[in-house]
Amino acid sequence: MARELYRYDPSLAAAVIFIILFMASAVVHTWQLFKTKNWFFIPFLLGCLAEAIGCIGRAVGAKESPDWSLTPYIIQALLLLLGPTMFAASIYMILGRMIRLLEAEELSFIRPSWLTKFFLVGDIISIAAQGFGGTKLSKAETPADRNQGETIIIAGLGVQIAFFGLFIITTLVLHRRINRDPTPKSARLTVPWRRLLAVLYVTSMLILVRSVFRLVEYVMGHDGVLQSREVYIYVFDILLMAAVAVIFNVFHPSGTITASQKAKAGSTESEIHLGSYGPINPV
Repeated sequence: MARELYRYDPSLAAAVIFIILFMASAVVHTWQLFKTKNWFFIPFLLGCLAEAIGCIGRAVGAKESPDWSLTPYIIQALLLLLGPTMFAASIYMILGRMIRLLEAEELSFIRPSWLTKFFLVGDIISIAAQGFGGTKLSKAETPADRNQGETIIIAGLGVQIAFFGLFIITTLVLHRRINRDPTPKSARLTVPWRRLLAVLYVTSMLILVRSVFRLVEYVMGHDGVLQSREVYIYVFDILLMAAVAVIFNVFHPSGTITASQKAKAGSTESEIHLGSYGPINPV
């Protein structure tokens, strides 16, 4: 295959390290998913698997250098683009559940009844655009085809950044309002919901930084420095997404979400306190 698929020889060692990391995280997330039955975290698990398979595609590319085949290249290009959007889908749903847990519907910047739907629509648009653009780019045979594919990807990343930026603002507004005017439920709960908010901030910023990097990467184009050196995609994309995956292994939202489900069922405060926050004893 033509050498222009990659502008460098992909590193096999780096790919293998992150295959192991994402697969290990996915195994833990699978256990947590079935243990806690928080099915809204399925997209997050799929994101871990997408990242792992994307790295497998890069490992195959490393073994094939410099005669790369198209299929592994397409796999890594598409799945590394789409993995973070799957992470985002579950993160959006965490906030909606937290608002109901805290009985803070009146404090939300966006009405909770359609908050998750609103952000998921943006996520779907972003996935569709990046998937279509990535497919077109991977199969591009002319500079015009490549430019068109990159433009579609840039549009998809722009949508993702816009919606994720609005999501962070929505979270910040809710946090500020509940600090200024706590709801009775927020003052009474003993589960560490503030720590989960902090986790949302950290992981959201990691995804946002990654998305801005990918946007700049495609704006600079195939001949730009960001696509010419492999270190950038690992430092500003794959490593950041590995951090997001592991953070939610360590600070799994099951305890807070389980508390929300118990509260809706009319549990007592002592029952709510039983929800575990970490991956060791989720209920």
